[in-house]
Amino acid sequence: MRQGMRNRVLVWVAVAFVLVVSLGFIAYRSYARPGGTLTLATTTSTQDSGLLDVLIPAFEKASGIKVKVLALGTGQSIEVARRGDADVVLVHARKLEDQFVADGQGIDRHDVMYNDFVIVGPAADPAKIKGMKDAAGAFAKVAQAKAPFISRGDKSGTNVKENDVWAVAQIKPAGSWYLSAGAGMDEALRLANEKGAYTLSDRATYLALRDRLRLEVLVEGDKVLYNPYGVIAVNPEAHPNVNHRGAEAFIRFITGPAGRKIIGDFGRDRFGQPLFVAWPQGQ
Repeated sequence: MRQGMRNRVLVWVAVAFVLVVSLGFIAYRSYARPGGTLTLATTTSTQDSGLLDVLIPAFEKASGIKVKVLALGTGQSIEVARRGDADVVLVHARKLEDQFVADGQGIDRHDVMYNDFVIVGPAADPAKIKGMKDAAGAFAKVAQAKAPFISRGDKSGTNVKENDVWAVAQIKPAGSWYLSAGAGMDEALRLANEKGAYTLSDRATYLALRDRLRLEVLVEGDKVLYNPYGVIAVNPEAHPNVNHRGAEAFIRFITGPAGRKIIGDFGRDRFGQPLFVAWPQGQ
C-alpha cells in the first residue's frame, strides 16, 4: 500500500516536471522567436521596387515568422488594417497614418525610410516642364497644355501626394487629358508609357522599371515631393485577433540595424544609389 502510494507520487512528480519543462521551453521559444504568420499591408512601391524581395526573407530568417504581403495603395492598406485583416502596415501618407493612429486603430508608429516623388513624362515634353523645380507650377503647365496625365486614382500615398500638388496649384484636374488608372504604380507607369503621358511616381518604382519605359524624369527636387514611409502595428485592443507580437518583431527589425542596412544598401549595385534612405536610428 505504502509502496503503491509512493509510486503514484513519483509518477505525478515526473508528469509535473515534464509539464513545467515543456511549458518553459515553449515560452522561451515564443519569446525568442514569435513564429506564426504575419500579414503586412503595404504600399505597392515597396513591392514594385523589389525592396520586399530582400527585406522579407531576411526578417523571416531572423524571426521565424512567415510574412503574407498585401501590396495595395496606402489608403487600401489602411482600410484592410482597420478591418483587422492585417497585423502591421508599411505606408507613405502621413495624414492617413496619423488619422489611423488617432482613431485607435494603429499603435507604435515609427519612421522607417524616405525617398522622393518625381514627375515623369515623354522626352518630347509637350508641356515644356523639364528642369522645373516647382511641382505645382509643372502641374499647372500640364493642365494648361491639356497634355495627357495619368493619375493613380486609387487613394494610394502617391495619389494623395498628387492631389496635394494639384491643390497647391489651385487646379481641379478634369477633362479627356486627365486619366485615372485606378491601379498601382507599375500599371500607371505602363499606361503613361503607352500614351506618352505625364504621371507622378515614387522614384524607387520608376528606377526599378526604367529600362522598360520611354519616360524620363522631368521634374524633381521640390520639397513638396518628399516621400516618407512609416510602419504601424494594428492595435490589438481594437482587433484582438491580430499577431501583435509578430508586428512588434517586424517593427524592431525594420527600424533596427539589420533592417536599416538592407534599406540603405538596396539599389546600390544596380542603380549606383539606394532607392530609399533609412531613417536615422532613434529618431
